[in-house]
Amino acid sequence: MCGIVGATAQRDVAPLLMEGLHRLEYRGYDSAGIALLTADGVLYRERSVGRVDDLQNAIGPETPPGGTGIAHTRWATHGRPSDANAHPHTAGGDIALVHNGIIENHEQLRHRLESSGVGFTSETDTEVIAALIEQRHAAGEDLYTAVRGALPELRGAYALGVVSAREPGRVVAARSGSPLVIGLGIGENFIASDVAALLPVTRKFIFLEEGDTADITRGRVTVHDAAGQPVERPVTESGLTLDSVERGGYRHFMLKEMHEQPAAVAETLEGRVAEGRVLEAALGLGAGDLLAVTRRLQIVACGTSYHAGLVARYWCERYAGVPCDVEVASEFRYRAHAVDPGTLMVVISQSGETADTLAALREGRRLGYAGIVAICNVPESSLVRESDLALMTRAGPEIGVASTKAFTTQLTALLLLVTAMTSRRGREADEHQLVEALAALPGTLERTLQLEDQIARLAEHFVDRHHALFLGRGTHYPVALEGALKLKEISYIHAEAYPAGELKHGPLALVDDQMPVVAVAPRDELLDKLRSNLQEVRARGGRLYVFADDAATFRAGDEYHVVPVPAAPEPISPVVHTVPLQLLAYHVAVLRGTDVDKPRNLAKSVTVE
Repeated sequence: MCGIVGATAQRDVAPLLMEGLHRLEYRGYDSAGIALLTADGVLYRERSVGRVDDLQNAIGPETPPGGTGIAHTRWATHGRPSDANAHPHTAGGDIALVHNGIIENHEQLRHRLESSGVGFTSETDTEVIAALIEQRHAAGEDLYTAVRGALPELRGAYALGVVSAREPGRVVAARSGSPLVIGLGIGENFIASDVAALLPVTRKFIFLEEGDTADITRGRVTVHDAAGQPVERPVTESGLTLDSVERGGYRHFMLKEMHEQPAAVAETLEGRVAEGRVLEAALGLGAGDLLAVTRRLQIVACGTSYHAGLVARYWCERYAGVPCDVEVASEFRYRAHAVDPGTLMVVISQSGETADTLAALREGRRLGYAGIVAICNVPESSLVRESDLALMTRAGPEIGVASTKAFTTQLTALLLLVTAMTSRRGREADEHQLVEALAALPGTLERTLQLEDQIARLAEHFVDRHHALFLGRGTHYPVALEGALKLKEISYIHAEAYPAGELKHGPLALVDDQMPVVAVAPRDELLDKLRSNLQEVRARGGRLYVFADDAATFRAGDEYHVVPVPAAPEPISPVVHTVPLQLLAYHVAVLRGTDVDKPRNLAKSVTVE
């Protein structure tokens, strides 16, 4: 969740590090810091609570020049946000270290080190790592040897960048459970937790694998695996561009990414549907073999990706006739499982580095699922590398913390998978319906985005509210869940979602003229049931905001606001109805003056448990 960037070069690296921190701001953080090895051999460090701009103000107009350094944006886990707890952490006056992850045995290590006379200045688990390395370094080990020697003492997850004033021109990196990438230049090399941080300086990357350590100088990169053996990791050339991670003419990344959804969905479909069917081979090498043995699905994900899985359960059972279970990854990994033969595990993550989802994947491997399919947006991620089959969403970079195009492309990928399963079972009529619906999806999303001005005006009704209730039925209940999540994430209005049929089982007690009630109302077999539920809300004085298909014939009134959503084929209706709820959350947040792209307390990629 924290951001790491580091460099060793013949030029001054401070501007590169600060630019890298700015490009990592979307990940979420509460403090930032930088450490440099200056030209005169001094270890310079500055840290600040707040934004990267606050760090720059603390540094002043001139950063001391230096050719090697590391920098960090911290999201607090151990210890409150403070200058003392911010990274980089130092030890012995020579070692500086940045860390993403959690060290679970840090208290035991701290007590041992304190008993030997080591003093600590922070509440963090990270400072313990610096002290362990410094003990070895002070005893005569070179920096790389000292880092590798300290790692076996750590339990937990880490991505590390380490420098020493005794060895200028050298950066040591290590990863276990948290992502880290090396950027390759000419006479200079870099590290980062995300390629976006390094796009201004390189397009060539080495993605460290689980347990890897790397010794990095200006002209050389040496990597050892978890067993300590030297390895050659492949060099990947990124297709990302600077434009793809910049806002362009949009006020916020979230707004830009919502408007990119038609193109992102079209890209996800590109080359995977032809002649009226989904091409199994386009889903990945070995997809046909996996689908041939699949008798059941187990979907595992977190947050927004979990909501995508809930929609897919309805699709899977209705169209393919295959039983499907969906579970939150953080719960899945901590309970006993009975795995039916022929069960295919599907893990969903935008980043591919979500800690709980990765742990669930590894537990699934141990439990012996028939196979594991990743639905993901990052080809080089751990989730993709560790799965049997990867169905890429092709959404492009998503910078806003609140997921939008990642969600709709996940739904698109899941519907592709369900369509392929439907075809496998010879359900031709259902397959034809799904393929036609997929073909209509990008254009329908484009028309739906044209509702923005109307929704922006509607958002004014929510600005002074403290609570909101979202309702849906069938496949649109997960859409209501996602709508409530978006509103609470970025506007800080408490929102929750229920199946509309559950109103009388508790939520109706909350309804009054101060409680906005948002309903997702497609024209389907549950529409009449939903109308009855909404009458219950009106009878209690509730303010209704209904997102209804063009053809659903709801009549607006003083306390009954209707947004006509473009009619869509039934299979893609959940995807289409998601977009107006994203727009509503966005415009409410803008009116309330919150930090839309970087909401408080949240991070883009949850890489710690």
